[in-house]
Amino acid sequence: MADLSLDFQFRSSIDKVWEALTDSATLAQWVMENNFQPIVGHKCQFRNEEIDLIVDSEVLVVDKPHKLSYTWIGGPIDTIVTWTLKQEGETTYLHLEHTGFDQEGQAFNGAKYGWMYKVENLKKVLGEA
Repeated sequence: MADLSLDFQFRSSIDKVWEALTDSATLAQWVMENNFQPIVGHKCQFRNEEIDLIVDSEVLVVDKPHKLSYTWIGGPIDTIVTWTLKQEGETTYLHLEHTGFDQEGQAFNGAKYGWMYKVENLKKVLGEA
């Protein structure tokens, strides 16, 4: 098994970052179109019609504003995404664990590149880029 672990920092408040992770309209601006709701057990999809991608998700953990976890199942991967947030002073720390990859192969590296790219979009959405 291979697990992806990435850390990010924001000048935005923990509540603003949490909102960007859990609000469907805001998620659409930096991840993909979706019908996400931060309710444990909610089943939803993230969709990118340009590349014919549908990711099925089920919300596993909602601990506002500190932890959010959901399944991320699409194509060959059946994984779990977990976001952990912590605010210290004026900085919000965002930790991503994307777990369940078979190996550090194409899917793992694609997810690593994809999340780094998506979080750059998140910084723009939050007005930090």
